[in-house]
Amino acid sequence: MELNILSKTDNELEVELKGETHTLLNILKEILVKDERVEVVFYDMKYVSISEPILYIKTDGTNPIEVLKDAASNVITQCDEFTDVFSKAVNA
Repeated sequence: MELNILSKTDNELEVELKGETHTLLNILKEILVKDERVEVVFYDMKYVSISEPILYIKTDGTNPIEVLKDAASNVITQCDEFTDVFSKAVNA
């Protein structure tokens, strides 16, 4: 994955996530929608097979980079929890 910041202000961030698909973007969007600091979040993929997704975040004034970092940490936590539960189920 390659991440390019396309634009950033005090409360807005637009990033391109090269090589990613709906899978990661949907997870991030779901987490960000639940974040009280986020006013607007969406992503766009103009042409699924040939264009790169662009994620847009608008916050209440909170640094959007910090908000995205928090969301990424949340994804990691969820994956770790799944790994633990899955490992226990397989070894039961």
